[in-house]
Parts: sequence; structure tokens; C-alpha cells
Amino acid sequence: MFSLAILLVLGSGFLHSVWNLYTKKSLNKHVFLWYCQLVAVLMFLPWTIHEWSSSQLGGTGLLLILVSMCLHGLYVLLLAATYAAGDLSQVYPIMRGSSLLLVPLLGVTLLGERLTVVGWVGIFTIVIGVTLLSNLKYKRNEIFSSKAPLLALAVGLCIAGYIVVDKVALQYVSAVVLNEATNIGNLMVLSWAAFHSGDMRTEIKLNWKIILLGGVIAPGGYLLFLYALSLAPVAQLAPMREIGTVFGTVMGIFILREQQGARRIMTSLLITAGIITIGVWG
Repeated sequence: MFSLAILLVLGSGFLHSVWNLYTKKSLNKHVFLWYCQLVAVLMFLPWTIHEWSSSQLGGTGLLLILVSMCLHGLYVLLLAATYAAGDLSQVYPIMRGSSLLLVPLLGVTLLGERLTVVGWVGIFTIVIGVTLLSNLKYKRNEIFSSKAPLLALAVGLCIAGYIVVDKVALQYVSAVVLNEATNIGNLMVLSWAAFHSGDMRTEIKLNWKIILLGGVIAPGGYLLFLYALSLAPVAQLAPMREIGTVFGTVMGIFILREQQGARRIMTSLLITAGIITIGVWG
């Protein structure tokens, strides 16, 4: 079962990096994400209705879903702002990697999970790789802008929060129902910014094909991760999902033609080594 969980996580990381690439390339990030969430809600609605009967929506289950919706909603708002401020290959590693230490710590302390000493070494290896990849440095005679890194860090904190909450929420609802709830929450929080942007027609005209694809792979990637969470500890799976950081970096360099390719590829290999360490010996 753990091998299946690893495969699901790797697939989830790849899909996540792909739709983040599309988000970065979109005209208006809020509008693009709003359309993607609308497609996701409609696409997954029949499956959600079919799975609804298996849900246990008591007080605790409902509260967890609401908390998850709020965290996912805040995440998607910050995500749009982050991609408007920084390069994909810089901000993606920060927001994906900043939750690396927090999620395992919460998994071990709150959920009673275990992680070996070698597993922690793997996590710290990934953290080092993410730090090197983020390229946070000050240049003489230049004004250092911390906007993009700080936004990316806030996104990472949201990721850590909703991963842990969703792990617990899976005890009360199926992965499909939980995923659809977060899609609806994302759609709601993005609505104000999207409708007041003036870019609704332009975005759908230019990117309708990508929006349809993004509406499937964005929730589909997280759905794979939710299924993986039902099979294995979050302390191991969450860091392994950062394989998406490597995919995102490679796509940022070769597709978006972002700079510092050689250094970022080398640090991506360091992240990959940490992921392999966790998967084999964590």
C-alpha cells in the first residue's frame, strides 16, 4: 500500500507543477484560477453526489470541512498574488518547501505518526535544496524586494495547515467530497477579485483550452494526494510531494525561459535526493 501511496504522490506532484505553470502563464491569475475552479466544481459534481452517502457530516466533520475550505481559499488568493510578483522557479520552491518541516512535525506531534532519523535527514536535505533554489539575496545598489518570497512563504503556511486538516477530515468524508468542498470554497473567495478585474472575457477567450485542462488536473492532482493520505502517514507523504518543486523548476527554466538554470537544476537534484531518502528509508 505504501508503494501505491508513493506513486499517487509523485503523480500529484507532477500535475500540481503543470497547472502552476499554466497559472503563471495566464493573463489574470485571479480570473484564470476562478475559471479553473468553476470547471472543477462542475466536472466533479456527479462523482461527489455519488460519494455523498458515505460522508459523516456531524459537528466535527462539518467543522473540519469549513476549516479546510477557509485554508484552501486563502491559499488560492495568495497563490495568485505570488505568481504576479515572482518567477515560477523562485516562488514555487519556497511555497512548496516552507511546509516541509511543519507538516512532519504536526504529523508526529498531533497525529501520532513516526519518522525515522534518516527520514528527518531527507527532510533537511530538501529544505537545504529549497533554500538554495529560492535565491534570496541582496545586491548592492539595488532595492531588495521581499514581496514575492514573503507571499510564497504565506502560501506554504496555508499548504501545511490544509494538509494536516485534510488528513483528519478524511476520517469523516471521502476524498472526492472533501476535494469538491475545497473547490467550492476556492470559487467563492476568488469571485470578488475575478468579477471586478474586467478581464473575464479576455481570459476565457485567450485561455479557454488551458482553463478546461486546468479545471481537471488541478483538483485531480490534489485528489491523488488525498487518496495517498488515506494509505500512509502525512509526515512521509507531504515532503515527497515536493517532487513537484523539481518539475516546476525544470518547466520554469525550459518553458518560461527563466534565468539561473544550471544552479536551479543542481539544487533540484538535491531536493530529489531528499525525496528518495524519505521514500526508501523514512
